[in-house]
Amino acid sequence: MPRSVTLSLRITLLVVAAALLAPAAAPAAPRLAPEGFMGTMADGPLTGDDVDLGREVGLMRSCGVESLRIVIYWEDLQPYASMADIPQDRRGDFREVEGVPTAFAATDRIVAAAAAVGLRVMPVILRAPAWDREVPSNQASPPRGDAAYARFLRTLIGRYGPRGSLWAERPGQTATPIRTWQVWNEPNIDRYWSSPTPFGPRYAKLLRAANTAIHAADPGATVVMAGFANDSWNAMTAAYRAGVRGHFDRAAVHPFSGRLANVLKILRLNRQVMRRNGDGKVPIVVSELTWPSAKGKTKNTIGFETTPAGQAVRLRRAYLALLRERRALGLQTVMWYTWLSADRDSPNSFSWSGLRRLGPLATDPPVSKPAYGAYCAIARRVQGR
Repeated sequence: MPRSVTLSLRITLLVVAAALLAPAAAPAAPRLAPEGFMGTMADGPLTGDDVDLGREVGLMRSCGVESLRIVIYWEDLQPYASMADIPQDRRGDFREVEGVPTAFAATDRIVAAAAAVGLRVMPVILRAPAWDREVPSNQASPPRGDAAYARFLRTLIGRYGPRGSLWAERPGQTATPIRTWQVWNEPNIDRYWSSPTPFGPRYAKLLRAANTAIHAADPGATVVMAGFANDSWNAMTAAYRAGVRGHFDRAAVHPFSGRLANVLKILRLNRQVMRRNGDGKVPIVVSELTWPSAKGKTKNTIGFETTPAGQAVRLRRAYLALLRERRALGLQTVMWYTWLSADRDSPNSFSWSGLRRLGPLATDPPVSKPAYGAYCAIARRVQGR
């Protein structure tokens, strides 16, 4: 055998032997929850021009965030009922869609940024424009009817859904269509739904119209009912009595409490209501959960303020408990409120809820709080990495 062949054979044998002797690569740990379970809210300072949005969504992705809840205020995108109503100097901001002038720019920015890193977005759609409110002077008023809200949902799907114009207009943009839509926020609270008591019949009527419009525009979409807060199990009961069953694909709860035991109790009570109404297998989205690090920072308290270190501890304990109870409660996603907060100059404790906070000066980049590290550690565990 030629010397070169002998040498080649020896090298091959050595490589094979080394491979056999090398320790086997550790198998990837299994996921602890379906993809999308680890979520957060994107609102407030994050949407401002002073924040590097691309950097923040990149941090979300690397941290382990898989789903993002954003707010779409209907009144911001369609403040005018017709093109004739728009001041001349603002007409360039709008395009006419189904006869209604619509300004997409601000929402395009957050949706495109999230899509670029593959984050799934769930918008919550609320706040009717003055021209379609039951009480025009009341920002929390329900819509005057259902048709305009349903039309707006079609407009949003036409922009951000599977065949959305946003993706067609930006061929270089990573397309991550929005397939999940949440219909309003906390309609059992006057702050978001200022209507005569009970809220149920009017909200149920809007939800039915929204469900029909969303599934007609995107048959594969998921409709999420509004998240209820406070005595949410009673609100859930009222919603079922008003006829919401069959008009949503996911329920939602905001189980705010100072004690983790009560968070779990609130979710169990809501699940019991759903079972009694034949929806025991319909998943629940926790579309808001938080403990603000606002202890000693504001005079207006909500009863569960804590320190930055305490916020991290509570976040960790809550996510671990919810993971243990995930199957029993039928949890699909848990959204932390919120990703970025100001942590200053506000009477509202929720302004200290972020995993990250604004820097001391407007020119300073945001900084992470202890809760950020706790969230990332849980997310890595959930994802088996």
